[in-house]
Amino acid sequence: MIRPAKMIRQVLSSLFKKPATNLYPFNKFEMPDKFRGKIVFDPELCVGCKLCMKDCPAGAINIKKVGEKKFEAEFDLGKCVYCAQCTETCFKKALKFTGEFELASLDREKLKITFNAKPDDTASK
Repeated sequence: MIRPAKMIRQVLSSLFKKPATNLYPFNKFEMPDKFRGKIVFDPELCVGCKLCMKDCPAGAINIKKVGEKKFEAEFDLGKCVYCAQCTETCFKKALKFTGEFELASLDREKLKITFNAKPDDTASK
């Protein structure tokens, strides 16, 4: 048990120290480079090997072919465990994690992100 005099001394000493916590959401955090936040997909880099989809332990990735050499991806952030296995598996680096971490939602459908392939320029010619 802490004696009252020792406890008062601790309280008074902490009054003159800077706070141990940040005032989040007013002071946003700077995320480190290797932080595993929201995932982004670059359909231009994707070759459609589907290794990321096969390697995902949570089954959060679905890759669909939408044209010759064009693919779109659907990510279910509600299923994702942010293990980074997909980004390590992708040899073309089409998948990357961002520093965005405020992903909470009451609607599970809002946690599904679809990255569409860009329209094929050769089809219009």
